[in-house]
Amino acid sequence: MTRLCIIAFAVLVTLATSAAAQTAKPNQGRPMLKSEAIVTGEIVRIGDLIENAGIVSNVPVFRAPDLGSTGAVPVDAVIEAVRTHALVGLDTAGLSEVLVTRASRAIPAKDVEDSVASALSKQFGLGDPKNIAVIFERELRAIQVEPSAKGVPRVARINYDSRSGRFDVTLEVPTGATNRGILRLSGRAVATVDVMTVTRAIERGIVLKDADVLMERHPRAEVTREFVTERDRAVGFAARANLQPGTPLRAADLMKPEIIQRNDAVTLIYEVPGITLTVRGNASDGGAEGDVINVVNEQTKRKVQGMIVGPGRVAVNANSPRLAANIEPTQPAMSANAP
Repeated sequence: MTRLCIIAFAVLVTLATSAAAQTAKPNQGRPMLKSEAIVTGEIVRIGDLIENAGIVSNVPVFRAPDLGSTGAVPVDAVIEAVRTHALVGLDTAGLSEVLVTRASRAIPAKDVEDSVASALSKQFGLGDPKNIAVIFERELRAIQVEPSAKGVPRVARINYDSRSGRFDVTLEVPTGATNRGILRLSGRAVATVDVMTVTRAIERGIVLKDADVLMERHPRAEVTREFVTERDRAVGFAARANLQPGTPLRAADLMKPEIIQRNDAVTLIYEVPGITLTVRGNASDGGAEGDVINVVNEQTKRKVQGMIVGPGRVAVNANSPRLAANIEPTQPAMSANAP
């Protein structure tokens, strides 16, 4: 009796395991529709759309979308296309359509632009390719090619009119593992120069910081030597007048920062052979280091001219006997230092 119970239990376990396996994988081996498919080449085959399609997997049924594009195929169209191929028990998985994407490799529009700029630079002497602005007649987008395509666009022929800046170019573009296609484009090309401009409105006297300046490209023919083309010739300088964003900076627009303001108290420095004298003064003008300004000598109440040599310090040309005679070394406001 015990032996019969053991045999009966083993049979029940086997039956239960078989039923569980069938429940877990009800569609194993059956053809089932895919929700998405990625294809290479121009043809969509049954195996791209249906899992477990068997010997008919390589049978072509549809034309693939354009390179890099995705198309939706209605389930009814799939069923009709495979009807004659004896796919018994096709499970549509409740889908209404299958999304089909054609794989591709994108050649960025920038690569095409760089190829044209490089050819213009070499053949027509327009300078560094990075300073050539290439503008196509029609908006150029990324070019989609087969995933197996290698390499970059290559200029086969180019014509350029230096007066109008117009060009016509024929490019060879890799389209497959061994194939290349032809692309013809037209547009304008202009040699440019980087010119500094400000990013915001700047009031007179404001010292420019790195964040206040921006490099913009302008046609080389429009840029003269007076334009500021280097960042270090703008940052740290002050605006001589109000500046507006987008306007190219000229050297005349900038000046050294004023380190003495009008009406500032300053130290006047008189130098004569063997002696240096200082006296208090009041600035009648503002200026930067190296500027010559008017200063009132507080001791004599006379106005003299001197060069700004540092913050609050103005050196007076002491070659004039009149200026030196105005100094009273014994006054408390003055000091004398013999070298």
